[in-house]
Amino acid sequence: MDLGLKNKTAFIAASSQGLGKSVALELAGEGANVVICGRNKTNLEQAKQEIQNQAKRDVLALAGDLSNPGEREQVIKKTLDAYNTVDILVTNSGGPPPGKFEKFQQQDWDKTYHQLLSSAVGLINGFLPGMKQKRWGRIIAITSMAVKQPVNNLVLSNAVRASVVGLVKTLSNELATSNITVNNVMPGYTATDRLKELIERDPSFASAQSEIPMGRFGRPEEFAAAVAFLASERASYITGISLAVDGGWIKGLF
Repeated sequence: MDLGLKNKTAFIAASSQGLGKSVALELAGEGANVVICGRNKTNLEQAKQEIQNQAKRDVLALAGDLSNPGEREQVIKKTLDAYNTVDILVTNSGGPPPGKFEKFQQQDWDKTYHQLLSSAVGLINGFLPGMKQKRWGRIIAITSMAVKQPVNNLVLSNAVRASVVGLVKTLSNELATSNITVNNVMPGYTATDRLKELIERDPSFASAQSEIPMGRFGRPEEFAAAVAFLASERASYITGISLAVDGGWIKGLF
């Protein structure tokens, strides 16, 4: 299936590893110009080389902390200097630490807000004008299945990621007439370093596999395929949705 992504420009946040890197690999494999970003320069360079070797396409790799307004603006500027506009924006971030409500102080909530919501708002502000000018765009937020069904011991993620969904749904209505779709993709338990870290901090996460109807953790490439479809021409009439890629873990009807 031709997804119509050849020579589209895609910016994928937090893409030096994990789900972000898998999405960058998938989009580059479909012929998109890919911009990756991360804080760890070593991981970023390794991801760049991996994507270039597999997709046979040049990759622009930009180091920066997207929760920091100054660094975020520099990343946006360097991206637009290189490509003028971005067609596909994938917002993403690392997950906040696990823990129950009383474990955290106000500064933890403030940090999570900047990490999860403010970074997404800033990136959208930076790249939306170009999408509106071209009258074509895809904005895809990577959140978590926790926005539909809270996960025990993840109060920061449960609370703040849900605000990203409110942003996505509102923007999908505001931008529909500009031919810009805005969607949310909710990964379930997926075999990434983030899941390994959660299991190391709280061994109870290891038992989560038994809660998944498919009986296994997801693979990053399975998640990336869903994002690539939503980014494609084929998904031009899909906007404002939250798509679960969770092996059936979410139990609710909606």
